[in-house]
Amino acid sequence: MKNYLSLFLLAILIIGLFVFTINGKSKFVNASKKATPSVVSLWGYNNSQLRSSPNTLGSGVIFSKDGYIVTNYHVINNARNIIIKIDDYEINANVIGFDKNSDIAILKIDTQLDLEPISIGSSNNLRVGDEVLAIGNPYGIGISVTSGIISATGREYGNPYLNLIQTDAAINPGNSGGALINTEGNLIGINTKIYSKTGAYQGLGFAIPSEKIVQIASEIIKFGKVRKAWIGNFRVTSSQLLIGNNIYKSLKVLEIEENKGIYQKGLRSDHHIVEVNGLQASWKNLTQSIKMASPGDFINIKYFDGKKLVNVDIEVKAR
Repeated sequence: MKNYLSLFLLAILIIGLFVFTINGKSKFVNASKKATPSVVSLWGYNNSQLRSSPNTLGSGVIFSKDGYIVTNYHVINNARNIIIKIDDYEINANVIGFDKNSDIAILKIDTQLDLEPISIGSSNNLRVGDEVLAIGNPYGIGISVTSGIISATGREYGNPYLNLIQTDAAINPGNSGGALINTEGNLIGINTKIYSKTGAYQGLGFAIPSEKIVQIASEIIKFGKVRKAWIGNFRVTSSQLLIGNNIYKSLKVLEIEENKGIYQKGLRSDHHIVEVNGLQASWKNLTQSIKMASPGDFINIKYFDGKKLVNVDIEVKAR
């Protein structure tokens, strides 16, 4: 009887593993099927190029049904006559605008094709170990899909303002501007760079989070550029502040322009900023919070006015 029971339990285990494997594979298949039609190849000529045929530039992602394409700025920088390849179709693209700091550019195509915009997912709650797929056009061989996990979040790698996603999904030259998606087939990032001593995949790829992509792309589409965020004109220096028995690292305000921005919330010269969006005040945290904000957003500032701690929300304006 025990032998039969053992065989029965073993059979259940094998069936369970088989079903789990099939479901896992189906998860990737379905995600790929959903997102791949939204990823395109970019071709064109370098400004110094004399060849008669275009070369591969990189990848792009269809952002909207009316023909807006998001890609990396470095993909289209120094390129001319940019061509979008969708299936067997080649469509000329116009550069609408770009932001060098974030390495994002927006292209526009006019076509009668029924475009499939990428489904946007949230990059705010990503976890290390989450499974992801990278889709792009490596080495110009055609749209390809690779799998991996999220290795880290909040990476600065070359840009402290973007909180890049790190992944071990294979990203090679030509993948730049392509999509990083979750297992639901939703965009969580735009592949932007790799760390490599050879120039090829070594397990360290980086993507710009989807929240940042939407923010920047929307600005460029609407205004042709990314408007700079502004909360007032003031000058600070790193300092320390003793309040009661607590020592705070702070930013001491040396000068501030009157009647504008955060001055209207009570900040004055000799006041000390002690927190920015809940984080310890530092020049890095302050500038990062401003650069990551869009006009209309709010930044929380806590400062010491000489008598008490004051907590204010300051609306970000466009400059």
